Amino acid sequence: MSKVTAIIAAYNEEKTIGPILDVLRNSPYVEQVVVVSDGSTDRTVEVARNKGAEVVELSSNIGKGGALYRGLEYIRTDVVLLLDADLVGLQEFHVKDLVEPVLKEEADITIGVFEKGRLATDFAQKIAPFLSGQRAIRADLLQNISDMEVSRFGVEVAINRYIRKNGVRVKLVNLPGLTHVMKEEKFGLVKGFKERMKMYWEILKNVYQGGR
Repeated sequence: MSKVTAIIAAYNEEKTIGPILDVLRNSPYVEQVVVVSDGSTDRTVEVARNKGAEVVELSSNIGKGGALYRGLEYIRTDVVLLLDADLVGLQEFHVKDLVEPVLKEEADITIGVFEKGRLATDFAQKIAPFLSGQRAIRADLLQNISDMEVSRFGVEVAINRYIRKNGVRVKLVNLPGLTHVMKEEKFGLVKGFKERMKMYWEILKNVYQGGR
């Protein structure tokens, strides 16, 4: 059976990354797990190494797109699974449902959509499923996305732009029971709101640049 490399870009996610790595380690589909610590100052690196992940430790925060791009240098498989580091409720069947359509060549990329998790995160993904960070994708396609490295929170937009321009086959996959920690929960209400606005700005900037 063909297998996949999971890449996770993580910035100070010591509280959530451990259970995610446990699921990936137990999945028969996952051959390799690469965690790119994007300038983390907490125990993210320590937790990831203790869970058996290959860790790429960046000295400063360069953003999600740049971190994921660095992770591509280490992959050994033809299919890549991208997951957020703050997921809550990840199960082995979520991994299976994301990677199987790509491994079976039924799709070039899958995009996971939260379902029956939490109202706030479910609602956001129902409105804009193509902003989901949970994806399986052919490695050769991912390596062809030239502007991913400079995309911070807009990395999904960069991938979507490539999909739109190159006729890539996409399949949406429901991920029941999966959600993630909201920024307001991580940083507090005020700082969390500012971080959310920063994320939206990066996304909108990438959308605008792609439309010119």
